[in-house]
Amino acid sequence: MNADPKSLGKVAVLMGGTSAEREVSLMSGRGVLAALLARGVDAHAFDPAEHELGELERARYARVFIALHGRHGEDGTVQGALELLGIPYTGSGVMASAIALDKVMTKRVWRAEGLPTPRWICLGAGERAREQLRAVPDELGLPLIVKPAREGSSIGVTKVCGYSEMHDAVALAARYDADVLCEEFIDGVELTCPVLGSGAAARALPVVRIDAPGGNYDFEHKYFSDDTGYRCPSGLAPAEEAEVQRLTLAAYRTLGCRGWGRADLMLRTGAARNDRALFLLEMNTSPGMTGHSLVPMSARAAGISYEDLCLVLLAEAGLDSGS
Repeated sequence: MNADPKSLGKVAVLMGGTSAEREVSLMSGRGVLAALLARGVDAHAFDPAEHELGELERARYARVFIALHGRHGEDGTVQGALELLGIPYTGSGVMASAIALDKVMTKRVWRAEGLPTPRWICLGAGERAREQLRAVPDELGLPLIVKPAREGSSIGVTKVCGYSEMHDAVALAARYDADVLCEEFIDGVELTCPVLGSGAAARALPVVRIDAPGGNYDFEHKYFSDDTGYRCPSGLAPAEEAEVQRLTLAAYRTLGCRGWGRADLMLRTGAARNDRALFLLEMNTSPGMTGHSLVPMSARAAGISYEDLCLVLLAEAGLDSGS
């Protein structure tokens, strides 16, 4: 919180990029840029879709705030390029970023470590015959969720309620990724929990409860609608809030994340099974920083302003080598 803005040097805020989440990234990046400038940081916008990354070195940028989302920004590729350039950057390193963006790989790691996540089936490019699609609801039940294995912001996601919907849902997800994740639907309360810091020093921020109309927290309701309700404090019992935070920290550390992140979870409260069990859905290693974003909301509840949040994240920028 007490980082001297002048000591941070010339800073590039990476925004935009080439992923399906470009527009969201631009919104995040503009917010971050304005916040850093307001705090006296020598910050500049940098869009990798318009400039090649080598310009960062030639222009003598001292560090980078990554406000990119999705492919080529959150998947380890930009992180790897910055490692080669030797320019410290915000958020997780190459391996953690690559694993976390891949929802299937994330679930495999969590499952191996005994962390709870909904059951799933991954359909590769050659695994979409009619009989294979029909077998998915037989295994996971209905309704179920179909989404691209490596996308975010609810892009390409469908809630499938009948066998006849499988084909179109898988086709939509496949437009964004070769691998399609079919996931057990958890009927209950949607939660998210941000993390700041690294290793043993990482701490979970207050939990946010998401109340989307009809339980449909899609792209529109995430970024453009005012109909979605957010509760922070979450309204959970203290012991339950603490368990969400504990599970989030375990998920974060298991993936090797650093700097910051945000876990999305479900608390099962449905009529068919109301056991209040928690399930990890995914880990975001470059969370949104828009006017509707949840990390700033949670940070605010913890007494951290948007500007201070951006500053502390920037101050903790680093490299996998630890420098």
